[in-house]
Amino acid sequence: MARIEKGVGLGGVAVRVLAILLILIGLVLAIGGGWLLSLGGSFYYLLAGLGLIVSGVMLFRLNLLGAWIYIGVFVLTVLWALWEVGLNGWALVPRVIAPAVLLLLVIASFPVLDGRRGRRLALGGAAVFVVGALIAGVVVAQANRPAAPAGAQSVALAAMSEPSLRDVGADWPAYGGTYSARRFSPLTQINRENVDQLERAWTFRTGDIPDEKWGAETTPLKVGDTVYLCSAMNVLIALDARTGEQRWRYDPQVSEDWIPYTTACRGVAYYDTSAPSPAAPATVTPAAAAAPATPVAQPTPAPTRAVATAPAAACATRIIEGTLDGRLIAVDARTGRPCADFGTNGSVDIKVGMGRVIPGMVSITSAPTIVRGVVVTGHQVLDGQYDKAPSGVIQGFDAVTGALRWAWDLGQPALTGRPPEGQTYTLGTPNMWTTASGDERLGLVYLPMGNSAADYWGGNRTPEENRYATALVAVDVTTGRPAWTFQTVHKDVWDYDLGSQATLIDYPAGGAMIPALVLPSKQGDLYILDRRTGRPLTQVEERRVPQGGVEAQDRTPTQPFSLFHTLAKRDLTERDMWGMSPIDQMICRIGFRQAAYDGMYTPPTSDRRWIQYPGYNGGSDWGGVAVDPQRGWIIANYNDMPNYNRLVPRAEADEKGWFPRGDPRAEKGGAGAEGAGDPQAGVPYAIDVNAGWRMKSTGMLCKQPPYGGIRAIDIRTGQTVWDRPLGTARKNGPFGIPSMLPIDIGTPNNGGSVVTAGGLIFVAAATDDLIRAIDIETGETVWSDVLPAGGQANPMVYEQDGRQYLVIMAGGHHFMETPVGDYVIAYALPER
Repeated sequence: MARIEKGVGLGGVAVRVLAILLILIGLVLAIGGGWLLSLGGSFYYLLAGLGLIVSGVMLFRLNLLGAWIYIGVFVLTVLWALWEVGLNGWALVPRVIAPAVLLLLVIASFPVLDGRRGRRLALGGAAVFVVGALIAGVVVAQANRPAAPAGAQSVALAAMSEPSLRDVGADWPAYGGTYSARRFSPLTQINRENVDQLERAWTFRTGDIPDEKWGAETTPLKVGDTVYLCSAMNVLIALDARTGEQRWRYDPQVSEDWIPYTTACRGVAYYDTSAPSPAAPATVTPAAAAAPATPVAQPTPAPTRAVATAPAAACATRIIEGTLDGRLIAVDARTGRPCADFGTNGSVDIKVGMGRVIPGMVSITSAPTIVRGVVVTGHQVLDGQYDKAPSGVIQGFDAVTGALRWAWDLGQPALTGRPPEGQTYTLGTPNMWTTASGDERLGLVYLPMGNSAADYWGGNRTPEENRYATALVAVDVTTGRPAWTFQTVHKDVWDYDLGSQATLIDYPAGGAMIPALVLPSKQGDLYILDRRTGRPLTQVEERRVPQGGVEAQDRTPTQPFSLFHTLAKRDLTERDMWGMSPIDQMICRIGFRQAAYDGMYTPPTSDRRWIQYPGYNGGSDWGGVAVDPQRGWIIANYNDMPNYNRLVPRAEADEKGWFPRGDPRAEKGGAGAEGAGDPQAGVPYAIDVNAGWRMKSTGMLCKQPPYGGIRAIDIRTGQTVWDRPLGTARKNGPFGIPSMLPIDIGTPNNGGSVVTAGGLIFVAAATDDLIRAIDIETGETVWSDVLPAGGQANPMVYEQDGRQYLVIMAGGHHFMETPVGDYVIAYALPER
């Protein structure tokens, strides 16, 4: 074997530098690999590390054998990688890309190690490398192409009637299109044939850009010739639907002290005081809420009558919003002036009866829902602060006067209005921070309920909290009493609160169309329920789940699982760990082996981390799902990431300085991830959530991509029509450096989609700052545009003067780490 003596010049120095690099990498892999093997993990890293050390030592001696040893290690690495993950392209990245780069450097050392023959070997090796890389690229690309759409029988739901007062079409009169929340537009002017011609028709800037905690999440409304929206800090704005020019603006003067986790205002509500409404809904008995599948007495459609109208000159039509400081604001839809007949000069304080409320603890971030003249609102209670946080009471207010019609305090079911003097609504109860949907005919509002105030500890909860937490609750909008409830998680200690609005549909069963709803969940399951009774129309199975954890005695042996459809993927394994290179992948594999993980619903632990998969962002979150009634398909975008959590004992949390909002020892809240150091004061443990399970060094996620996707689901069968990653890698990369790669990696996403009769899905949501149009039949992207800020919001569609518009709010999001902005952008086809 040829050997070159010392003093051969710069080439020899370069080889020795490479040798030292291989030895250092080998030491890390050998030490970490031995640790991983001792935890029951893969043997590869230890053996590869030893091989690199030997290779490096020989190369340092300028011995050609060192190069051949590395080549052998590389070949075995490729074989091991194929054995472990097959042709999964993203899974192969950390296993072979960095070793392949080192292989090129080793090949380049041949001329130094073996003179003229070495140069021939280097050229031959480089050629083999290039050809092999090209062949491998083609094979892997073919293996990772999205599957062709499955054949799916369309179920014509277009004939189903709309159980709201206003239809969607030229207008977009509610947050989800209507209070049915289908997010479907019957407009067809923009379609698959011409969508590539879309251009920006107008852009409006709200002028409201928070310094931190940004994330407006706004979906505008459009009624008549006006677009209505709220800014991040609740400034109400009306725009000309043709030009985007401002018509009026009203600032309710919300103090920054009241900003909770995010400066979000997802939407507003429109109300016409002259709209007809059923006169006397039938009574729904609260006792019927005892079990999810128990039918209850239902309201029947009643004759309509005209409601008394406000004077035509003032607030005959009005815009109503909830604010970050816990108020309902009503302004004249034509002028933006406060409605004098609503509360006190157009304002109602929803915090009355909650006792002392620390600024930021109670906020309204979602659009109210108005059914039968009642404004139904929940509110966000800032997560993870106090066990006895303000109440999650749901309230209904008169849409004209602002008077309290009813209050539903689940801890005091006999209480129907304000609590007696000196008392409060029940503290710490589950709240509804997201958006309700409503059925005007049935007189029911569907409340996706959150969790109790201490999300990750259940020892202090009452039976009522355990009954209604993480459940869809239908309330009679006239009385505020529960009609039925359907719970998706029993005794939730995973923060799996229902973030998505339920979507009202008609479901084909037994030759008839049954009034139903689609209920998405953060754990990924989709349920189909009879919206009159809460009875599941598709199978739901109680399945045994992992036990143990810090509250083993309180964990339920089973949890409900939908057999209709789930967005959840299989349980994680060590092989699913990821990174830029074998080193950080190995670190993630060690973390996996160290953590408690027995699958979904692994109980919270304190002595070590536990893996929660899916994490608290879903599955489905506040963006909800869309439904195409013409095809009978659900369109669901979703997240696919774990959280890496630990319950932190109280003394340790105090040492870390984790104190709740309002405590003088607490630092001013930053814009970090929710749960990353939440004190949960009043229970034995704080909570530390590593959302998405990211490596502190690189910022990369420990689970392999994709991290988010979008899927079409056949309502009739529950089968997947197509499924694809959502989001490119262009704004993602290690250390926060954008890669600018236009590759569909599937990124985390927040926000939902809108579907049109033109055969298109419009969605932003992902962290690549793109809005895109997807062909609903194939799942392929047919148009996209780069947004000036993150598009974490639901788009909407409307028509004005015969021209169809697509509108998206580009406000960015601090949690998603997308750029902040204040842009409202409308797209349309070129004018002829």
